[in-house]
Amino acid sequence: MIVEDSRWRDLRPLTDVLPVPALAFGASTLWERWRRAAAVPLLAIEARAGVMRVWRDAPKPDATRLGARDPVLVVNSAALPGPWLEAEAEGPSKLLVAGGRFVAARLDFEAVAPGLGTGAEFERYLLGLSLPSIEVETRRIERPWHFIEWNAAAIAEDLGGRAGVIAGERHPLAAVLQPERVTLEPGARIDAFAVLDARGGPIRIGPRAIIGSHTVVSGPCVVGAGTQLLGGAVGRSTIGPECRIAGEVEECVWQGYANKRHHGFVGHSVIGEWANLGALTTTSDLKNNYGAVRVWVDGREESSGVSKIGSFVGAHVKTGIGTLLPTGASVGVGSNLFGGGRFAPKHVPAFAWWDGERLAEHRLDAFLATARIAMGRRARDLTTTDEESLRSLFAATALEREAASTPVRV
Repeated sequence: MIVEDSRWRDLRPLTDVLPVPALAFGASTLWERWRRAAAVPLLAIEARAGVMRVWRDAPKPDATRLGARDPVLVVNSAALPGPWLEAEAEGPSKLLVAGGRFVAARLDFEAVAPGLGTGAEFERYLLGLSLPSIEVETRRIERPWHFIEWNAAAIAEDLGGRAGVIAGERHPLAAVLQPERVTLEPGARIDAFAVLDARGGPIRIGPRAIIGSHTVVSGPCVVGAGTQLLGGAVGRSTIGPECRIAGEVEECVWQGYANKRHHGFVGHSVIGEWANLGALTTTSDLKNNYGAVRVWVDGREESSGVSKIGSFVGAHVKTGIGTLLPTGASVGVGSNLFGGGRFAPKHVPAFAWWDGERLAEHRLDAFLATARIAMGRRARDLTTTDEESLRSLFAATALEREAASTPVRV
C-alpha cells in the first residue's frame, strides 16, 4: 500500500496536478520503484482525491481479498527503498520513521481496513494507531532538488545488472558504445549518425522512441515510450513518454508529454507534463560564485545546499522564444512566460502571465483553450475532470498571484 504524506506541498509545483507517487524518478516513477522493491501486490494508493482523479496512468489495485490477520506493508511514496526494507518489513506491527517523518509501517489488514479510502487523511489515521516506532536510515524526497541530486544514480541502480538488448531498429551508421549496457525496446529507432554512449551508465530507449540523427545520448539515461530526441546532447536524465526534445539537456527529469523542439540549454531541472519550452529557452543552473542555490519551497525560499540547480517547471507552462530562467527558478502550473532576452522572476506563481516587465494573472479560459489544443496534439483530451482540477488550482492559487503581480504604472 502506497501513501502520499502531508508534506506534498514542499514539492510544488511538481505536485500541484499529480500525486507524489506519480512523479518520474530513475527509470520509472516513485510508485513503480516501490512496487519492484516490495515485490507484493498493490492494495491501494492513498493520496489527495483531486489529483488522483486526473492521474490517468494510476495503477489498479491487484491484492486479492485479505484476511484480518494478513500482513500489510504501508509505504510513504516520498521515501526511497533501501536495505532497511528487508530487515524491518517482517515481524510484529510497527511504524518506521526517519528524521521524525513516517517512512513505512507493517501491520495487519484489520488495522489498515478502516483507513482505506480516506486519501489525504490516511497518514493521520496511521499515526493515530500509536504503533511502536523504529528509526531507520533512508533517503526521502522532501524537496524538489532531490529529484535532481539522486536521479542519475537511481537510473543506474534501476537498470544496473541487466544485459542490454537491441530489439528496435538501429541504423548501421548509428554508434552504440558499450552495447551490453544499452536496451533498445521493440519499435524504437536509432537513426544514422546518432550516438548512444553507455560508458557513463546504462541507457534504455522505450518502445516507439526515436533517436534522431546527430543526437548524443549519454548514460545513465532513460527515454520514454514515443519520445523523440531530435538532435543535440541529452545526458544523465529521465525523459518521460511522448516528449519532443532537441538541444542540450543535462541531469533532468521530464515527466512526459512536453516539448523542447529547438536549441537551448536545460540543465539540472524538472519539467512537468504538457510544458512547451520555446526556441532558445535556457536555464541557468550555476551561480557565478558557485554557491548553494536557493529555491522557493511552499511560500518561502530555502538553501538547497547544492550548487547545480536549474528550474522546476510545472505542468502546462509555456515559454516564448529566448526565455531565460534564473538559477533555482520555480514556475507554477499554467504560467505563460514570453519576455525573451530577460530573466524571468525566480518565483512565478501558477497561472501567471509574464511579458518581460510585468507579472499578471493569466486568463483561465484562454489557458484552458490552449491546453485543449496542446493535449490534442498528443491524441489526449482535456477531460471534464482535468478541467475541474485546473479550475480548482486556479482558485486555490489566486492569493499567490495577487501577491506576486506587478502594479501597473499610471
